[in-house]
Amino acid sequence: MGSDEVGNDHGEDREHRPAPSAPAGVPEQGGAASDRDPVAAGGDPDLPTLPDPRQAPPLAWGILGPGGIAGRFAADVPAHSTGTVVAVGSRDRTRAENFASRWGIEAAHGDYRSLVADERVEAVYIATPHSEHREHALLALDAGKPVLVEKAFTRNSGEAREVFAAAEAAGLFAMEAMWTRFLPHMVILRHLLDSGHIGQVLSVTAHHGQWFDVPPAHRLKNPNLAGGAMLDLGVYPVSLAHDVLGSPETVTAVGHLTETGVDAAEAVILSYPGALATITATMLARTRNDAVITGTGGRIEIAPDFFGPSALTIHPIEGPPRLIDPHAGPGFAYQAAEAARCIRAGLTESPVLPWEETLAVLRTMDQVRRQLGADLPGEY
Repeated sequence: MGSDEVGNDHGEDREHRPAPSAPAGVPEQGGAASDRDPVAAGGDPDLPTLPDPRQAPPLAWGILGPGGIAGRFAADVPAHSTGTVVAVGSRDRTRAENFASRWGIEAAHGDYRSLVADERVEAVYIATPHSEHREHALLALDAGKPVLVEKAFTRNSGEAREVFAAAEAAGLFAMEAMWTRFLPHMVILRHLLDSGHIGQVLSVTAHHGQWFDVPPAHRLKNPNLAGGAMLDLGVYPVSLAHDVLGSPETVTAVGHLTETGVDAAEAVILSYPGALATITATMLARTRNDAVITGTGGRIEIAPDFFGPSALTIHPIEGPPRLIDPHAGPGFAYQAAEAARCIRAGLTESPVLPWEETLAVLRTMDQVRRQLGADLPGEY
């Protein structure tokens, strides 16, 4: 059984729920796609232009590792952008063929080297377990292919530096597939913060918990496959904190481990000059999975599931709350479209999620896991 037997399989593999309706007393910005400005939620001139994946340059993708999250990519990218998926590779040819048949993919490869060598493939989406990301990214880059690597990008910041160094040496694009960064509600959030809608940011609070009833050998509990809540779930709230506040001055973590020695749950405080981020992650329970950014002039709430296509509610200190819902759809196409734009422009990294940002997030997660005693085999 190949290591791609189990892809990322947490909450984002569920069917996308309908957009939430406005709560009582909250005026909604936006509306049905047919009666709103397609480039700004609700046609609101105060909101930013939102990237449209259907206007990105076409790009032919190969999928390395036909796990659960790869299915989302194979479904969303052709349906919601100009990108196509032309090949898939697995260590098990039958799995590759079944995946290709299900998603209408032209070519199925029974090994990864054949996939990255396929001349039809212009870029490679890597969806294997975290433990394999470094090896598979280097394989694709060595074959001359740009890469989009599932989050967490690698097990640790040291492995990520190796991948980015290889990409830089080859002059090839590489990016972490942190889809949240590219979703419309996050584009709007950054605009609202930069515009001072809630004043100076004082705190970020974010939670990500899923209930996984899995055996010890499953990748989520298997240290040899880089299991644990932080790399699989905590990466989202940590990335959000970095997006809003940057790299912390200090990292303080408490938590507990599974019977296999990977982290089961953690609470993390990130400190900044004049601000704090409070983060929780667990694979023992399904939490609310919301996020709140609080400033001197109010707060912005993202719920439910802040890491997926979502809505924002602005709560100013004075005046009524305001709901902004960009109606983003399933969501995976946005990161693929960003990669396509950058690759066609000859860039090696995305200005939205540059290499140093991925490294900074991994450095924070490295500290969390060290404090919990959740180092992985052969990691350091």
